[in-house]
Amino acid sequence: MSSGNKTSNIHLSRASLGDDKPVKLPAESKAFIQKELKRYERRESALIPALFEAQKVFGWISEEVIDVLAMEMDIPHSRVAEVADFYTMFNKKPVGKYHIQVCTNISCAMVGARETADYFCSKLGMKLEEVSRDGKFTVSQVECLGSCGTAPMAQINDDYHENLTHEKIDKLIEKLK
Repeated sequence: MSSGNKTSNIHLSRASLGDDKPVKLPAESKAFIQKELKRYERRESALIPALFEAQKVFGWISEEVIDVLAMEMDIPHSRVAEVADFYTMFNKKPVGKYHIQVCTNISCAMVGARETADYFCSKLGMKLEEVSRDGKFTVSQVECLGSCGTAPMAQINDDYHENLTHEKIDKLIEKLK
């Protein structure tokens, strides 16, 4: 089944994305996904790059986004959902402009990672996993980010911030606001 023109006819509800416009991949994203599909013997092998591309466009991976990717890639919805659900780097709900992911795995936990996450939340006036009122921040606790020797640490979007102290967190938040 050819999926080239199927996505142009998709008119799914975006209520869960905050508006009523249909979920549609931009042409550049479609081209990227089609290029990725050609790189691999199996279509499923292109799922992770396609999911990253979709998350870059929409901010998170909703059921509607999974539908669009399944059609664009000619892969069953259940397979796309399975991969999106398995990997923790894909947001399953909306996050703020700055997604602060605090590593709370054992090495980080032993040097105050949970308290670090709590401090971020208290400074931002929010709870874990919430989106701040201004839409700028979400604080999450995550498993190993691979920076055990520089704990406590957090990944903010794509950037690592290590050896965090209250002073460093205060400066980070000020800079991001």
